[in-house]
Amino acid sequence: MAIFDFLKRKDENEKARGTNRPLGHTKQAKKAGKVSAKKQSAKVSEVKKTKSPSVTEGAQPEGKVIANPMATKKTTKGFSYEIVKAPHISEKATGLAESNHYVFKVVAGSNKTEIKKAVEGIYGVNVLSVNIIKIKAKKRRIGKTQGFKKGHTKAVVKVAEGQKIEIL
Repeated sequence: MAIFDFLKRKDENEKARGTNRPLGHTKQAKKAGKVSAKKQSAKVSEVKKTKSPSVTEGAQPEGKVIANPMATKKTTKGFSYEIVKAPHISEKATGLAESNHYVFKVVAGSNKTEIKKAVEGIYGVNVLSVNIIKIKAKKRRIGKTQGFKKGHTKAVVKVAEGQKIEIL
């Protein structure tokens, strides 16, 4: 019947992948009767032997030793210009600029070290500290229409004494 064709395809896919399902679950084993325990354990051990990676596959060039070959190097989210969107210009932000604090709109999800590297890369200054502020979305209503004002993330960056960032 065409209704049960998906079961046949599922079994074929599992055979192609070489899954180590017990032999008692296949259609052929059910038809033939029970399979002995020795044959079943031998089949499972063969699958385990073929699945284990050989030493030559993951071998490193001589002289280089990696402690954990499965560990991956963490990459930053993007370039400096992708993390820092724009300077946030407001009355409070211009007041903070007198005390070497500058406010920027940044990408949500970026951390303090990424923001620090981005500001140092763009403006060529030494950043002492970074504080992150998350502004939530706010409800807005115009007549019958209801909606939300977008939320965003700001970063307040403290720059070393004697250094300035020219925003305007």
